[in-house]
Amino acid sequence: MTSLFAQEVRLSKRHEEVLSQRLMLLQQMENKFGDQNTDKASQIQAAKAAYKRNLSLLSDIEAAEKSLQTRIHPLPRPEVVSLEARYWASVEEYIPKWEQFLLGRAPYPIGVENQNEAEKEVQQ
Repeated sequence: MTSLFAQEVRLSKRHEEVLSQRLMLLQQMENKFGDQNTDKASQIQAAKAAYKRNLSLLSDIEAAEKSLQTRIHPLPRPEVVSLEARYWASVEEYIPKWEQFLLGRAPYPIGVENQNEAEKEVQQ
């Protein structure tokens, strides 16, 4: 019986050692998991900060580009814009009249001024 009692004591001590080792490993896992979460959170925060910084840089670059474009090509005066719009409207109006003539399929459009000058230019 003493041998059973000694074996029970030895097993009990071994059980305590296993439980203690298990507890230590669980704490290490929790610490590592907490560190990983902290690292991940800091990486996410750094990524968000980089994204905001990149958006800010992009908007600054676009503003600088727009500023340079307006310096290089200033917007035309309203009179010029109006004149250009009227010119293209006139061109679109007369294209059907001139298209067949310019392709050589129809006679000179009637009602167009300076007929002789236009025919000379087409023949050249």
